[in-house]
Amino acid sequence: MVYVLFGPPGAGKGTQGARISAEYGIPTISTGAIFRENVAAGTPLGMVVRDYMEKGKLVPDEVVIKLVQDRVKQPDCASGFLLDGFPRTVTQAENLEVMLGESGITLDGVLDFEVDEEELIRRLSGRRVCPQCGATYHVINMPPKKPDECDQCGAKLEQRADDMPESVRMRLREYQAKTAPVLDFYRERNLLRVIDASGTPDEVYARTIAVIGGR
Repeated sequence: MVYVLFGPPGAGKGTQGARISAEYGIPTISTGAIFRENVAAGTPLGMVVRDYMEKGKLVPDEVVIKLVQDRVKQPDCASGFLLDGFPRTVTQAENLEVMLGESGITLDGVLDFEVDEEELIRRLSGRRVCPQCGATYHVINMPPKKPDECDQCGAKLEQRADDMPESVRMRLREYQAKTAPVLDFYRERNLLRVIDASGTPDEVYARTIAVIGGR
């Protein structure tokens, strides 16, 4: 089982990926985690990544692909894996296609978790954080016991600037502009599987399993 996970901020992609991983015993692989692991381990590729990161530059596609290729050869990927946050561009998608083919790995599909924009704004703009202890709440889904007050330390909760409705709209537009070509790439290959990510996590998971089960 090999899937790529897509979804805008607030769609719950991470939650669903974690549940799929637990259900099927396969890892969720993110390029960010691969970067950190290789840098921490001091691997040759990790040193290359660190050099780019320290200079504030993007890690080249060929380096990312090599890191992903090395990662999916690990024993825990024998039964499959999920890719989260990669590919981000059509070039990366093309390179991934070649890499998987060379490794004899079949991509089962791309799970695109979609939610109405207003619902995403409601989810993201409802987040509140404690400036003292870092605890996170949501005014609807996980409210504090007392309005605007942290349960842990009693500090007044705050709304981050990037959680303001207009900031959320800008993030969503940026996501859509960047990912649309990649989604079209997979749609043309009949690999795109759109999942309605509205509703509760359990409802979304049931839809996800229905898609995976019918692969």
